[in-house]
Amino acid sequence: MTTDIVAAFETYLSAITEKKAQDVVLLDVRGLTSIADAFILCCGNSNRQVSALADHIIKTLKKQGVRPLSVEGLREGRWVLIDYGSVIIHVFYESVRTFYDIEGLWSDAVRIDISTEETT
Repeated sequence: MTTDIVAAFETYLSAITEKKAQDVVLLDVRGLTSIADAFILCCGNSNRQVSALADHIIKTLKKQGVRPLSVEGLREGRWVLIDYGSVIIHVFYESVRTFYDIEGLWSDAVRIDISTEETT
């Protein structure tokens, strides 16, 4: 099942992982909410890295014909939210991710750590 979920969102995950994002986690929220099928979370070590990572994701996916519905927080670089409709990507500065604990809020979702591809 993990492989199927990862494959379904491979386009997004490739754009994120090729820029060496840290702590990449996919939350499969299908059946839990109507706002998206998946949340993908990742971190950067500085505001600049967070903004650069988010910018890379947007540009890479745009080249593939995938355009975001909206982007929030790109200039600040603390928490960038990129909404692609069925997939919402959260690029966090590490301390901000810990503070807001999106994984904890969506604890009922299937959680896949992309670096190890473990389901919890």
